[in-house]
Amino acid sequence: MGVDLHAPLGQQDRSRKRRNRAWQHGLWAGLLGLGVLSLSLYTALQPVALSSVAALRDPGPAPEKPVVQDKGAMPTTIQRSPTSGANIQRSTLADGSVVTTYKPAARDGNGPALMSASRIGQDPRSATLPNPDLLEESPVGRLPVIGPDGLRPVEQYARPWSGAHGTRIAIVVGGLGLSQTGTQKAIKTLPEEVTLAFAASGNSLSRWMQDARRGGHEILLQVPMEPLGYPGNNPGRGTLLVDRQEAEILQELHRAMASMTNYTGLMNYMGGRFLSSTQALEPVMRDIAGRGLLFLDDGGSAQSLSDGVGKALNMPHATADVLLDDQLQEQAILKRLDELERVAKRNGAAIGVASAFDESIAAIAKWAHEAKARGIEIVGVSAIALQAQE
Repeated sequence: MGVDLHAPLGQQDRSRKRRNRAWQHGLWAGLLGLGVLSLSLYTALQPVALSSVAALRDPGPAPEKPVVQDKGAMPTTIQRSPTSGANIQRSTLADGSVVTTYKPAARDGNGPALMSASRIGQDPRSATLPNPDLLEESPVGRLPVIGPDGLRPVEQYARPWSGAHGTRIAIVVGGLGLSQTGTQKAIKTLPEEVTLAFAASGNSLSRWMQDARRGGHEILLQVPMEPLGYPGNNPGRGTLLVDRQEAEILQELHRAMASMTNYTGLMNYMGGRFLSSTQALEPVMRDIAGRGLLFLDDGGSAQSLSDGVGKALNMPHATADVLLDDQLQEQAILKRLDELERVAKRNGAAIGVASAFDESIAAIAKWAHEAKARGIEIVGVSAIALQAQE
């Protein structure tokens, strides 16, 4: 049955064998294909480990380099901060806890610079909030300090600027916090490029600070200092006095510093006598520098020693070039602003100071709009003070 009677003798067996071999080959090919298909489906349906996904999305920081140690020493690793360049050392104790130490790196010109653009200014969304790393608790309140990685308040709270080498002008309007209506008008009317200085003896400073920072302003703290003719000529409570002991002066200074946060530095209010006394001024400037702040001299005293002390301490400092509202008339103030512009064009930068009078606010707002159209960049005072440290 099933035999071809017409085929030559012996061909039936060879034909049958060929059919059997073909069938076997087809079977093995089918099994092999089914195996490949099954493996592909398994691989496609098998979930990828989360650690692999994380590695693909974010390679993470470069591995820390272990430090070669003697036997018995606790394991230690050292990393360099990508923003500040500070050395971050982590040591594991015998109980498993980790001790982290921040050490500023030497300024040898290699690696990240302290004054990198990423370290200047706050995110506008958090400009009203102080950086907790830049504050310390004290008996008189929270005081500004340099952060563990070397970040300074003068950098954190500075108003960013272009970095161009054109004509730069900083305008500082002081006396804020003493009058509610005057303070509100200054914050609302003045361009955000104008630096605002708040009197340490003012009221509701935390509230006004938030309004000013929300409006984009860089801010300073004005500290009353002993003028000539004191007490007949009295700046008010909390005045730093020449004849006090250093500890008393610093305590009064710290009480003023704790009145608000988010400022880049301090500015004197009066202070003709105090600024001319090396014994009184030097510890104050040293404390300001040690906390990572700038100092602005309002330029009112020809005998002031602040510039020399600031240079000796290698700290951010500056002295105002022009008092803008010595005559309280809008046209006179506009002329002073034109004079400030001439100084800036001659020197590359200049600083003008004024008080928060209606006439001053109106004149500065008008002039600033026209000056920007002439290509003048109005910057926060920190942009100029920081250059004195370079």
